[in-house]
Formats: sequence, structure tokens, C-alpha cells
Amino acid sequence: MTALADLDHTHDPALRSWVASANAPDTDFPIQNLPLGMFRPAGATGSFRPGTAIGDQVLDLIAAAELGALSESLGAVLRTCEGLGLNSLMAMGPALRRQLRHELVAALNADAGPKQSTLLTPALTPMAEAEMTLPCRIGDYTDFYAGIHHATAVGKLFRPDNPLLPNYKWVPIGYHGRVSSIGVSGQTFRRPVGQTKAPDAEMPGVGPIKRLDYELEVGALVGTGNAQGHPIAIGEAEQHLFGLVLLNDWSARDIQAWEYQPLGPFLSKSFATTLSPWVITMEALAPFRRPFTRPEGDPQPLPYLDGQANRERGAIGITLEVHLQTRAMRDEGVAPAQLMQSEFADAYWTVAQMLTHHASNGCNLQPGDLFGSGTMSGPAADQGGSLLELTQGGKQPITLPNGEQRVFLQDGDSVALVGRCEAPGRRTIGFGPCIGTVLPAVG
Repeated sequence: MTALADLDHTHDPALRSWVASANAPDTDFPIQNLPLGMFRPAGATGSFRPGTAIGDQVLDLIAAAELGALSESLGAVLRTCEGLGLNSLMAMGPALRRQLRHELVAALNADAGPKQSTLLTPALTPMAEAEMTLPCRIGDYTDFYAGIHHATAVGKLFRPDNPLLPNYKWVPIGYHGRVSSIGVSGQTFRRPVGQTKAPDAEMPGVGPIKRLDYELEVGALVGTGNAQGHPIAIGEAEQHLFGLVLLNDWSARDIQAWEYQPLGPFLSKSFATTLSPWVITMEALAPFRRPFTRPEGDPQPLPYLDGQANRERGAIGITLEVHLQTRAMRDEGVAPAQLMQSEFADAYWTVAQMLTHHASNGCNLQPGDLFGSGTMSGPAADQGGSLLELTQGGKQPITLPNGEQRVFLQDGDSVALVGRCEAPGRRTIGFGPCIGTVLPAVG
């Protein structure tokens, strides 16, 4: 059994598709990507169906199977996803997912000729005319804290002499999140109301929160699960991973400061979480794997979190960005402003280590379970993956191109996360949109 997805003909940078938009150099979705998601035509009332993104089009996978472009075994599994999400495909493991990728490349590549183009064009929907939903039913959500630059920067705000607690470099830290408030890109949510306490106040009060923030994260979705009481070895961990998404872990910093001791985040995190709709499969990410290393002097992972494949290719190169557009910018036709850029390969723990640790106590993971990476910041002050970092806890406002300033998010602000994978000699792939917009508090 292969521990990590291998390179094969589907990663050939010379591959081209008969879907012309998939060959554009700036597309997130060339034929080398083929992410998976759930969609329906905008305005339709029917069930969401599994699809893949190819250029600026969405291919209906059930329709493709019915037209004979995919094998019957795949078609049977895909039909069980209609209206329910990709969970049944996730549960089948990586072999069937690789088969789907190979059959899609055979059907969509330019060498397939006009026959496949004529056959499958009726199964295409322009992405601009597609409505997306969450890619799967998410049963459980765990948010990790694997961004060491974020952990260090935030720790310095509160503990200048001891920013990282003693356990950080030994154990992947996480907390249990709320599933019911997870939404897909395009999500709008109300500014939360909560209990907060100002440092100089005698007692707390309740009202709309003032320190609303975003957090730039990568999400990992579990494919095949494990039986309760049966841990997952590090060498097998990636066999249980389905793919990655972008994740915005919206945060109410003033609630968080008041509630987080002694048990950690609660209402400061549970009001909204936004995901990108397309799952970038572990197979698509194969060309962008990097060695996993630790800085000199740091402890090496304990044996259950250490393995040759994880050391050689456990990290994943994803360039991450945050863009902000205020209501005034939208009204004036001003494009969103890029606030920062960071690199997912800098994460202190790999997704395989997160999964292995999560199951190490016998916890039974299930298809569709979601992990958040924790905020992915860079080492420089201008690479913070949250406003908390970029504004030094609200003390240093950032100025936007139109002259507006922000310390935390205001009503009407839209935040877009961006993720792209690049490597020499490889076709660049992207994650597509992950956008959320803040609405005023109720009442």
C-alpha cells in the first residue's frame, strides 16, 4: 500500500483539455487538478450532485457516467452521493478516487477528440451559473494549532517572555469545533452578540462584539475512517485523507479573551466557519509535496508521529493569501486588497500527523470529518494570517488602498482566502473561492 499519492500521467504538465478554459494559464482548475464538489444549476430546486471543476465549467459526474464516459462501478457510487454529499465516495478509499481521476483525464483531455466533446458538453454547466454547497456531510470538526508563526506571534502579545507553551513542539494541539455553523464560500453571517469584559471594567456586559477577526486556515477532509479503539499508524495516515480545502475560522477576539480560560474557545468560534466548495484531492496535490523538517534544536516528533514518507514528502506547498473588500470598496468598484501571503509548508505538523494524533487514543474518525490546520501565518510581521497579528492586537491599524483603515472587521466587509500550488515544471492549480461577508448583528 502506498503511503502518499504518487505522480502519474495525470500530472503531466503538457496535458490539455478540449474544455478551452482549462488551458488558460491563470485558471485554478486545469485538467491536472479535477477537484470534487457538490453543485446544481443556479436557481434550480433539485438535489445537489457531484461534480468536478474543469476550467470555468462544472462537469456533472452522474450525467457523465450516464453518458458512458465513466465506468458503471464509479457511476453506482456517484449516484449514491446525489443530495447527500461525497461521503460514500470518500468511504471507498483512494483506489476508487484514483480511478475516477484517471477516467476523467481520459474523457476530458484534448486527445479524446470531438467525440468526447460532443458527448459530454451537455453535462457541463458554466461555473458562473452553478450553485455550490458543502462537499460532504461533516460529522465532526477539529481545529488544530499547527501554524507556529501564528502561535508565536499571538503568544508574544500575551506572554512576551514565553510565547509558546511547553507542549506546543511535542503534541498537535486542537479543540473540538461546531459543525452546524460551517458554510460554503459565499456565506454571510451576522456579527455575533456575546458576553465580553473590557480590561478596565468591573463586570462583563453583553452586546455586539467589536473585535471580529478572520483566520486563514487549510482544512483537511477525512476519507476512510477507522474503527473505535484502533489507532492509525503514521505510515497509513494519508490513505485516510480525501483532500484539502481552504477554511476561514472566523473569531470573536473579545469573547475569546473572556471565555478561553480554562477550557479554550467556545462561543468565540462557533458562530461561523467558511469553506471553499472544491476539494483538492490528495492525488492532485502529489506534485507539490515537500520534505517535512524541524528547525535545528527543536525536538523531533515522537515515534508514533514520525515516518520516512512523512519526512520525505509530508509537507504540502500551498501559497496562501487573504484579500479584504469593504462595502465602500465594492460600491466604488475597487478590487479587494491583498493583506498578506504565507506558505502552508511552514506548518509545524503535517496533515498526516494531525490525523494520526487524532486517532492515537482510539478515536474513531469518519468519512467527511474536518480538520482545520490552525492559522497559517508567515514569519514576518506583515504575514499574519489574522488581523489580531497584522494590527498587533488592534494597536496598529492597517490602511487599505482607498484610505479606509481597519483594526478588526466591520459590517459589510468581505474576506477572501486564496490558495495556489506551484512547483517548477508543474502545472499550477488552485483552490477556487473561499469568501465570507459580515452582516450587522441581529437587532
